[in-house]
Amino acid sequence: MKKILVPTDFSKEAENALKVAAQLAKRHNSEIYLLHMLEIPFQEVDAMNAHSGALPEAMFFMKLAHQRFENVMASDYLDGITVHETVKADSNFGNVIETCKEHNVDMIVMGSHGASGFKEMFVGSNAEKVVRTSDIPVLVIKNEHANFNVDNFVFASDFKNDNKETYKQAVDLAKAFDAKVHLLMVNTPNNFSNTADAKKRIQDFIKDYPFANYTMNIYNDESVEKGILNFSREIDADLIGISTHGRQGIAHFFNGSISEDLVNHAKRPVITFKI
Repeated sequence: MKKILVPTDFSKEAENALKVAAQLAKRHNSEIYLLHMLEIPFQEVDAMNAHSGALPEAMFFMKLAHQRFENVMASDYLDGITVHETVKADSNFGNVIETCKEHNVDMIVMGSHGASGFKEMFVGSNAEKVVRTSDIPVLVIKNEHANFNVDNFVFASDFKNDNKETYKQAVDLAKAFDAKVHLLMVNTPNNFSNTADAKKRIQDFIKDYPFANYTMNIYNDESVEKGILNFSREIDADLIGISTHGRQGIAHFFNGSISEDLVNHAKRPVITFKI
């Protein structure tokens, strides 16, 4: 985890994410790429002669963004961390993915303030691509964390073979935090497995990537989302991990549907791993 990308609109939610990213950067000796996307039509500014009035406005917003960057990077919590200032000329959240590829970023850390925040940042026509198409883990932060420690990490899955790579990523993250992984399979009325079959599926799933610090859990609930939230609340999890699929959006194991509920309603951090 050498490079971390943090998109920012300079809001409190974005600052919460940046504070977590700073803690991760100090722990892993990482660099942070702080990305701001200006909400002005820079394609119109290119024709400077034809639209001479647009240039002063564009320059004003660029100057304002740089001032905000300077204020943020003067924060004590960023002391000793290499922070790169990155500005994109529009608010298309495809720029997040593009910036990650440009700089070989290892993880995205993003802020959210609940249902409306998640929908604005992730589920909109452009922003959904961040989670749905990101090839690297995306960590969604809801609240301020003075000390971002992960002792109990829930990894929820259907434990089918195409999720195995995401499990490896989750275990690597757990090792970095010295965390216990709580493997979670949620039974629902419409998709039910008996305990013996569920445990065998999980055991077969994890056997090729040994990791001793884990628990195995089969949890019954009305829906997968509710099961994950209720189980995580019961054990007071510090982090929830789920798999994503490029074609099916968030939560590959949600019978192919795109479910926003988990990240919308979870009060604790959620990290997504691309299948």
